[in-house]
Amino acid sequence: MSRTVTSVLVDLAAYLRDLGDTRIMDLFENDADRFGTFSRRHDDILMDFSKTKLTAPGMKLLVELAEASGLEKRRAAMFSGEHINLTEDRAVLHVALRNRSDRPVMVDGEDVMPEVRAVLDRVCVFADEVRDGSIAGSGGKPFTDVVNIGIGGSDLGPAMAAAALTPYREGGPNVHFVSNIDGAHIADTLQGLDPATTLFLVASKTFTTLETMTNARTARAFIADALGEDAVSAHFAAISTNLAATADFGIPRDRIFGFWDWVGGRYSVWSAVGLSLAIAIGSKNFLAFLDGAYRMDEHFRTAPIDENLPVLLALIGIWHRNVCGYATSAIIPYDQRLDKFVSHLQQVDMESNGKRVTIESTPVGLPTGPVIWGAPGTNSQHAFFQLLHQGTDIIPVDFLLAAEPHENLGDHHAKLMANCLAQSEALMRGRDEATVREKMAASGADQTTIDKIAPHKTFPGNRPSITFLYRTLDPATLGALIALYEHRIFVQGVVWNVNSFDQWGVELGKELAASLLDVVEGRTGADGHDGSTAGLVGYLRGMQKV
Repeated sequence: MSRTVTSVLVDLAAYLRDLGDTRIMDLFENDADRFGTFSRRHDDILMDFSKTKLTAPGMKLLVELAEASGLEKRRAAMFSGEHINLTEDRAVLHVALRNRSDRPVMVDGEDVMPEVRAVLDRVCVFADEVRDGSIAGSGGKPFTDVVNIGIGGSDLGPAMAAAALTPYREGGPNVHFVSNIDGAHIADTLQGLDPATTLFLVASKTFTTLETMTNARTARAFIADALGEDAVSAHFAAISTNLAATADFGIPRDRIFGFWDWVGGRYSVWSAVGLSLAIAIGSKNFLAFLDGAYRMDEHFRTAPIDENLPVLLALIGIWHRNVCGYATSAIIPYDQRLDKFVSHLQQVDMESNGKRVTIESTPVGLPTGPVIWGAPGTNSQHAFFQLLHQGTDIIPVDFLLAAEPHENLGDHHAKLMANCLAQSEALMRGRDEATVREKMAASGADQTTIDKIAPHKTFPGNRPSITFLYRTLDPATLGALIALYEHRIFVQGVVWNVNSFDQWGVELGKELAASLLDVVEGRTGADGHDGSTAGLVGYLRGMQKV
């Protein structure tokens, strides 16, 4: 008899009740090899999920959940180019962008790989020629600075990866990223840049994105005012499919890099949108980045469910979200260069699975995407870890940690590793009040002080975490980590039966912003808007200088 997602979730809820007051620490005491049983490895990435409240029967149920969801069929449909983005009638093939095999990838009966490889070749050549000075400014000077102008997926992915792979710049130009329509962002970025040695990359598929084109026009004026109109073509390139608009802007055809409607913005760092990253780290390292993601794709595509890192990560997330009822999830990389990693994953996850309607257009019957948040350790230990340890909500944590740093600076990395491992242990272990009282008494505290303070020093513990270890944060490892989380999001979308590849939720705000532009600039009144919005507009107008 075939199972359904609902029936397996019912069994998982019963399983959680049967665990009762069992603590994660108890599971280690009852199983000397728990770490070995509840950890998996792909290449040099180790995933330790032994600090979760799961045992073999629970894992068996999670595998059944994946099977009941039809995961294998949906996964095959994605890799084969079927139009799994049903609301937009599109294939979903970011995996094709990093396909390093000779295997064709078919979309509507056509192998897309020759065109993908052609664009990749152009990206690599352009990036290396910018780096070596073959492509230079209008006056012949090599580019010292490159500014990527985009927003959302055209900004977060490449900005994150460029920062993460800073050690691989190897003499390349400084690469900056501008996204916010707030003029402060581009003004602060342009401050100190020399127009004669600055290259701008404008990343907008339609070349109409409000924020991107507003910033692009400011950048164009920066070049034209300093170097003249004729210099614009030498100082701009575009990642777009709108050839007419890019031509009108002054960008020559050989500096326009296209991509396809089956590439979602938040999955586009692997495409020509990654041109800024390729310039930052060079084509060799950019290809290694794609290689790492491809190997994770192959692992996800072929590994059995109970050995498959992205699938297991997704299923444990379902366990926490839908069975345990944990509404948020934190990602804490113990790597300062992964400062933007969480912001990127936040977009990929919450824009993908922040859905309330199934692919059959019916209401989802259970909670979907959790709130994703976090920041690098050890900084985050001094910011929000208080809530993780002693707050009223249980928040699962993913820790990420490299064995080897890029810098050889005494005991910095040893202390970083010790902090990461200590936090995951402390979240699990906690400290009961009896232990607190004993320690306070041993330190000489009187009974009144102990009674008053002991409850404040008690840690409930029993808080789950997953730890990822890897040798070092190199291009291939970063590619693999991003692909790992992308596939986790896909699997969870399959279990929840939602379309993870549209984003209609961003449209309403855009429409209202367009209608309010004339209002805030004083060309029209606020008729048709609610009383609060009209009042806020009036107050803003009143505070502005006449």
